[in-house]
Amino acid sequence: QPAQATAAREVILSAGALGSPQLMMLSGIGPGQHLQDHGIDVAHEMAGVGGNLQDHLQLRLSYRVEGVKTLNQMAATLFGKAKIGLDYALRRKGPMSMAPSQLGAFAKSDPSLETPDLEYHVQPLSLPKFGEDLDPFPAFTASVCNLRPESRGDVRLKSPDPREAPAIRPNYLSTEGDRIVAARSIELTRRIVQQAPLAQYNPQEVRPGPEYASEAELVEAAGQIGTTIFHPVGTARMGEGPGAVVDHRLKVHGMEGLRVVDASIMPTITSGNTNSPTVMIAEKAADMIRSGL
Repeated sequence: QPAQATAAREVILSAGALGSPQLMMLSGIGPGQHLQDHGIDVAHEMAGVGGNLQDHLQLRLSYRVEGVKTLNQMAATLFGKAKIGLDYALRRKGPMSMAPSQLGAFAKSDPSLETPDLEYHVQPLSLPKFGEDLDPFPAFTASVCNLRPESRGDVRLKSPDPREAPAIRPNYLSTEGDRIVAARSIELTRRIVQQAPLAQYNPQEVRPGPEYASEAELVEAAGQIGTTIFHPVGTARMGEGPGAVVDHRLKVHGMEGLRVVDASIMPTITSGNTNSPTVMIAEKAADMIRSGL
């Protein structure tokens, strides 16, 4: 049933880089023409709401191996799944006790860079894409992402119905710089896998496959094996000027009593995982709220 609630001091919006701009636009805060196109009255026009979307695109390279068991085999049967479950239930050990990735590393796509611009997440499993079954052979996945992407996307409404998910357009690889980094990322991963310590496992590239060799082919491959690493930020960015949504206290420009506290306020994505920075944003916001700032 319809209900109305009021806030004595302020409203804190913390629905994330995808949810927060959607809720703002549904409430009439956002790009005016876009809201009008969906029959939403414009309460406060803000061109920046939903724009500036950034994410770390991960390229998931898969390698078939020999002479070693991976999760592809361990979880291939009901017996194997039951064994994994019991191992965790009785001893708190085994695959269910592991982090999503067992290896992380930072690297440079160009040796001349001052700091790393690539991050690796490596897992002892492989699958065509999220939601599909594991491959029926032993393999590992080396995911590599560009930590400082230039590409920018947006979040827009599909309809004025709050139950319908928004349109998410990350525009991955839309700049020449991002395409170059993607091609170099695949080349670097191949060089790492070819090193002597892995030779005993005879790794064979399954995805994207050795047939992708030229820079143009590697960029095409990046588009095929690339996927989100679940780090969306930037859609209600902090700052001043036409594209900014919140100020340095995370209060929405031109409005009273509305503050945004989540990853959407980052002007630029961090060079690493976004969880800890988002916790930091929340801690800083909590201090400001309690202090009445």
